[in-house]
Amino acid sequence: MTDESRRKASTTSRIAVLGGGSFGTALASISATNGARVRQWMRDPELVAGINHDHVNHRYLPDFTIHPAVVASTELAWVLEDAELVLVAIPSKAFRDVVRAAAPFLHNDQILVSTTKGIEEEGFKLMSQILIEETGNPHVGVLSGPNLASEIAEKQLTASVIASDDAATRVTVQHALGCDYFRLYASNDRYGVELGGALKNIYAIAVGMAAALGMGENTKSMLMTRALAEMGRFAVAQGANPMTFLGLAGVGDLIVTCSSNLSRNYRVGYAIGEGKTLDEAIEALGQVAEGVNTVRLMHDKSRQESIYMPLASGLYQVMFEGVDAKMMALMLMRNEQSSDVEFTLSREEATRAQHHAQQGSKLNQGL
Repeated sequence: MTDESRRKASTTSRIAVLGGGSFGTALASISATNGARVRQWMRDPELVAGINHDHVNHRYLPDFTIHPAVVASTELAWVLEDAELVLVAIPSKAFRDVVRAAAPFLHNDQILVSTTKGIEEEGFKLMSQILIEETGNPHVGVLSGPNLASEIAEKQLTASVIASDDAATRVTVQHALGCDYFRLYASNDRYGVELGGALKNIYAIAVGMAAALGMGENTKSMLMTRALAEMGRFAVAQGANPMTFLGLAGVGDLIVTCSSNLSRNYRVGYAIGEGKTLDEAIEALGQVAEGVNTVRLMHDKSRQESIYMPLASGLYQVMFEGVDAKMMALMLMRNEQSSDVEFTLSREEATRAQHHAQQGSKLNQGL
């Protein structure tokens, strides 16, 4: 990283936040507290009025007072005007449309960072890939980790990961958002960090469902650990670094999302476990739960590429095909037993050993 890049990173003072949800609002407030000029874009004029007049996001963070220097607007061009850092906190279904609308007001000297943990259905695209496709910007990063927005708003000690191939992007975001209660660690595995953030959502639904069905702590621990194995298996097949999943964006994010009723995906799973339909669970939540769409996408993608993901497949059958959750749990427990950590003992090697043992047992019975 050059001296000029370091100087720019330490003096970033104009930040734009696209999105009026809880996480984007929390990051906007942190940036303003750190001394930046912060403009936040959102579609809803009522939310804009609430932030500008009351310094409160009445819909998503009603109990949190936003730093008064944050100014909200529905005017995309004004929000992006001369911004040095752009944080894109838009749900995955609307992400490309918003970035495409913003593109005429962006330039390649800006740093663009996605905070969205989701996957676009067409082409199975991650949000950072959409940023690059729509803008051609070389300074693209991803922010992901165990980051419940309400706890960040309450200034609970929190850590996250900024991932980018570009060192200037990583350092700029660390300087812009780092504070006494929000710490950012760096990674150059943008793909792995982004996949971790998207994939863990589906397993939070499964753990929430298990909790509602009265399953114990052993069950939850098993689900989370096997979820981590599935996440790593899929990500490695897509070219990510498996070590990324040992960090905040992998196991860290998985733990918090699967353990807290503040997690939207956990709450959707819990509602389904209580007997609500998927539509009823989503309606009761009142916010976007990215994991619902990701379950379907992961089921289709893993089947297309022959990646073994029994938990994701089972959850898909429960959510979209009406299979009873307890029956699915029993079927998963009866699946062929395999290895624990595949990077020490491969699943294929464990399976061969199982078959060999079974054949030996049959021969012994014949004697």
